[in-house]
Amino acid sequence: MLRIYSSLSRTKEIFKPVEPGKVRMYVCGMTVYDFCHLGHARMLVSFDVIQRWLRTMGYQVSYVRNITDIDDKIIRRAVERNQRMHEVTEFYINAMHADEKALNVQSPDFEPRATQHVGDMLGIIKLLEDKGLAYQGSDGDVNYAVRQFPGYGKLSGKSLDDLRAGERVAVADGKRDPLDFVLWKAAKDSEPAESKWQSAYGMGRPGWHIECSAMSHALLGMPLDIHGGGPDLKFPHHENEIAQSEGAFGGQMANVWMHCGPLMVDSDKMSKSLGNFFTIRETLSVQASDDQAHYTSNPREAEMLRFFIVRNHYRSTQNYAPDNLYDAQQALDRLYQTLANVPPVAEAGINWNSEASQQFREAMNDDFNTAGAVAVLFDLANQINREKCAELSAELKALGGVLGLLQHEPQVYLRSSTRYLRDASAAASTLTDTEIDALVLERNEAKVNKNFARADEIRAHLRTEGIELEDKAGGLTQWRRA
Repeated sequence: MLRIYSSLSRTKEIFKPVEPGKVRMYVCGMTVYDFCHLGHARMLVSFDVIQRWLRTMGYQVSYVRNITDIDDKIIRRAVERNQRMHEVTEFYINAMHADEKALNVQSPDFEPRATQHVGDMLGIIKLLEDKGLAYQGSDGDVNYAVRQFPGYGKLSGKSLDDLRAGERVAVADGKRDPLDFVLWKAAKDSEPAESKWQSAYGMGRPGWHIECSAMSHALLGMPLDIHGGGPDLKFPHHENEIAQSEGAFGGQMANVWMHCGPLMVDSDKMSKSLGNFFTIRETLSVQASDDQAHYTSNPREAEMLRFFIVRNHYRSTQNYAPDNLYDAQQALDRLYQTLANVPPVAEAGINWNSEASQQFREAMNDDFNTAGAVAVLFDLANQINREKCAELSAELKALGGVLGLLQHEPQVYLRSSTRYLRDASAAASTLTDTEIDALVLERNEAKVNKNFARADEIRAHLRTEGIELEDKAGGLTQWRRA
């Protein structure tokens, strides 16, 4: 039985979807005004693994992850660059998709943009106004009357007296209470025309929180089986979503609320507001296209970054440090080396009755415990290395695939360069694959001719270039970049 920790109940619960066999999952996505950082990578990969496991378990999943393409930060970026708003958002949407591709993150089933659902947002605001939960202030903004909603604070666990206005909520003169948050922002003359919509409340644009209430309800209805997002969204964003959706439609917005843990840098959460973030693309060796949004990533480093995230439980606090990336690279390489040493037989799916697969399933069914599942992969790799069993090697590759790992051809993967195994002061190898192949051939010929001094000299030279050799039966020599 799948058990999921819900941020709402603060317990692990047996997962029971509203409709048997089907899962409706909504995850809050990106505000597209800049490149995605590693904290975003953790959210993207974590929920990608979750939806993959749900599908592996046989559920029919409707996975929605939205795009916020109207926001104060987007408007400021467009004004700074003297661009249209949609030009800014389209660039960063393409960049986000390039990041997802590099990290082997599967596309959601639906990827709605906020600007496509403004009518739905205005419809919810009207319902809230009719129920006395929304009012228009003297400044023209329409606000949510927080104290009129009895359940406010149930997700964050805070009382109304403890709560403060959230980071994106400006306390304006038109509010009746400083805790009230904006549903509709009155237009300003200085703002671009494309950021304004006509409404019964005058020209304006939606507040951030109402966007997700509208998109989730339009595409999935209520209650959602799972609603998820990053750790910083629990309050105020998700708390406000509950107030809006449940205030407008009644009932429960979502049965399970999921939040991945923070990615830390020196005890501080990685975030753009703190300026301590590293983008996904600068963490990988990439070759950007002419438009700088699309790029081709180094497959070894890209999978290392995914593995770095997956090897930790999604709710845990994870620390970013170069040493942790080096360790992740070495660990992932060991799994690929196993697949290279014992090539898998033709894949025939996963035998869920095997001991390793059962242990893997038990870990994943325990609140998507990827740390436990990865431990199973290493135990299986040790067994493969002892027994040289190609069937077990196929099982290792198949189970890795459930996590979005181990799907590259091992020799291609191991021959890819990486910055995350060498001493930081060491220069990267300048040798091409062709040059390495030629030196390996020369070494093998030297061994045949009993010129062992030259063979040792070539091995030593290659090692200084970060190239490791492994002699196999029958005179075959494999090499990899260390």
